[in-house]
Amino acid sequence: MIARPLLPRPFALGPLLLGTALLALTPVPVFAAPSSAAPASPVKADDAHPVLMNAAVLSGLGAEAQRYPLFAAELARVRKDVDAAIHAGVNVPVPKDAGGGASHEQHKRNYTALYGAGLLYRVTGDRRYADFARDLLLAYAKLYPTLGPHPAAKNEAAGRLFWQSLNDSVWLVYGIQGYDAVRDALTPRDRKTIDDQVFRKMAEFLSTGSPKVFDRIHNHATWANAGVGMTGYVLRDPDLVEQALKGLDKSGKAGFLRQLDLLFSPDGYYAEGPYYQRYALQPFVIFAAAVDANEPQRRIFEYRDGIVLKAIRTAIQLTSDGYFLPFNDAMPDKSLKTEELYQAVAIGYGKTHDPALLSIAQWQDRTVLTPQGLEVARDLAAGKAKPFPFASMLLRDGPDGDHGGIAVLRDGPGSKDQLLAVKNTAQGMGHGHFDKLNWILYDNGQPIVTDYGAARFLNIEAKDGGRYLPENETWAKQTVAHNTLVVDETSHFGGDWKRGETLSPRQLYFSADGQTRASIAEMTDAYPGVTFRRALLQVKVDGLKSPLIVDLLKVNGGKPARYDLPLHYTGQLIDTNFPLQSNVAARPVLGKANGYQHLWVDATSQPNPASQARNGHASGNVVTWIEDGRFYSYRVATPGVTMILGESGANDPRFNLRREPFILQRLDGATDAAFVSLLEPHGRYDASAETTIGSDSAVQALTHERKGDFDLVTITFRKGGSLVLAIADDTDPAKNHTLQIGGRSQTWAGPVGRFDMTQEASR
Repeated sequence: MIARPLLPRPFALGPLLLGTALLALTPVPVFAAPSSAAPASPVKADDAHPVLMNAAVLSGLGAEAQRYPLFAAELARVRKDVDAAIHAGVNVPVPKDAGGGASHEQHKRNYTALYGAGLLYRVTGDRRYADFARDLLLAYAKLYPTLGPHPAAKNEAAGRLFWQSLNDSVWLVYGIQGYDAVRDALTPRDRKTIDDQVFRKMAEFLSTGSPKVFDRIHNHATWANAGVGMTGYVLRDPDLVEQALKGLDKSGKAGFLRQLDLLFSPDGYYAEGPYYQRYALQPFVIFAAAVDANEPQRRIFEYRDGIVLKAIRTAIQLTSDGYFLPFNDAMPDKSLKTEELYQAVAIGYGKTHDPALLSIAQWQDRTVLTPQGLEVARDLAAGKAKPFPFASMLLRDGPDGDHGGIAVLRDGPGSKDQLLAVKNTAQGMGHGHFDKLNWILYDNGQPIVTDYGAARFLNIEAKDGGRYLPENETWAKQTVAHNTLVVDETSHFGGDWKRGETLSPRQLYFSADGQTRASIAEMTDAYPGVTFRRALLQVKVDGLKSPLIVDLLKVNGGKPARYDLPLHYTGQLIDTNFPLQSNVAARPVLGKANGYQHLWVDATSQPNPASQARNGHASGNVVTWIEDGRFYSYRVATPGVTMILGESGANDPRFNLRREPFILQRLDGATDAAFVSLLEPHGRYDASAETTIGSDSAVQALTHERKGDFDLVTITFRKGGSLVLAIADDTDPAKNHTLQIGGRSQTWAGPVGRFDMTQEASR
């Protein structure tokens, strides 16, 4: 919502009036509602009241803000930061450095200070904040027109203030909101100077001056569209708004609306993956809120069946204990505690009043100094929060939902409940990795089966200016850096992401019901002539604290090849039940290219699948490790497989890579193959009490057999009994199957049947 014209002096809102203002204040659009989608003529150019938020709700809150702890804490935080910036004085350096450098960081501090100063002026009425914003912008008005391409730009589209134009767009998104909040407090002369020399010039550079970026379908364009569009509203320039919404030629083939069409699936999943969904959400939701306030007739929050609001909820679902699933280019330490999600949760709550979003704000322990943030804080203080409904779900990928998807299987809604995520999505454009049918696992609140994410030290100047490192291409994107099939030591699609964009997996089956939850997907032509299908099952067993994970990956190739199946994990290796040939005198490297050059080989073994384990422990090929006091046993029933144990970090002279352990199953000379594995969480080690419980696996054996059009995986338990999982080739969920199992005729519907042979019952 936007503001009514300001009262001549700050005023205090009582509790009743405050609630009424939040819920019912009528906005005054800058562009009056036209009879068609085309915007009407702007209001008078000298009308400078704020248009990007309902400023009247915030004006003169004073002590009233202290009634709501989350809002009061944010007010204190922003005031501290902005007061420090005022004390330090205006500093607008000539751009020189890449990410993390002095000039880069100062311009970042400036846009956050400008944004904060605008909000503080509205909340407190303190003229100091408007004066600081004015002085800062007048300094930019002198500098910005003199700038050319940034001197530290490399392969990216160069910015003016920053090494890449993306950061300039972020500056504009923040800067225009801060300016909007103080614009009516400035003299017409200062307004004209700042309008023309800062914001209009910046909007021109990021739009007509950068057409290849502005008209892309990509998050860089989202930020540019949002910044330019909001600038259009503030400067009362409908042409800029139309360009932002529909592309430079206003045809609708590019721009904000087209990005909403193409970058999100019908389920609200973002094409580049969860990490970039987080990053892109901020411009999507902030610009959508600006469109809604100024042109409500566009019904932007209803566009594509409410895709913006779906995207907020989907982003939250794609987290474990608040941290985003690190598929594709991603930093594993990014969580919901980011500016993008503070804004998204507040705006989402402002539109829906969904009490589950309040629980997310409570976990974040922050909100924003906006009318929507005030609503969040007020309703949290009133005890209206309800738990967010984290659940198992299939989130489809692609504009029409037909490019695979991410299968999320949860053992419960809690932060320590097991979460299995399977990445059966499309490539994800340039930030995508070559990892079709990859999977990760969280258990006991910890990442257990891991995805490396991106090779990057964000905003650390010593690491290539905070850019993506060369190892992002040579390691992090390569298939062997993930938990999926590698053929002949090469990556999917030959490492060509543009080719990868043309081919997607098929999600054949998904079930989140009952004691056996399942995802089955298939990929064809990630390697020419090769099809592989993967069934991942989350299997609950009475008496076991966490579910078992059963992994059946079948390969059909046209000729003999080397098949590798890596598993990257977190933890300290404890034991193997097969002999190892360890490399103690020298540490060989696994290969020469496609990520293999970055893998140390610490030990190898060729265990016999039928052999009995040493020391009387469970049979089979088992590697056990410990993480955060829990044991994990990875059991392999793949015949003829070579086991390779090692660690990432080879050929890394600059120490750009994390050292992380892996287990790799290798089959040489196979045409068709079936990799069969089981991951079992078990036991507990308490370092304080020096006690160990359940360090031995509960599983005695894992076997696999092919029977007609079915794969049978049998899990035998040490304490007696067994569990048989029947996986049919036909994935029709309505198809009935009958098979002789354990001497009895068993019938079930759908591709997965479960039979507890101790109870002789199907689950």
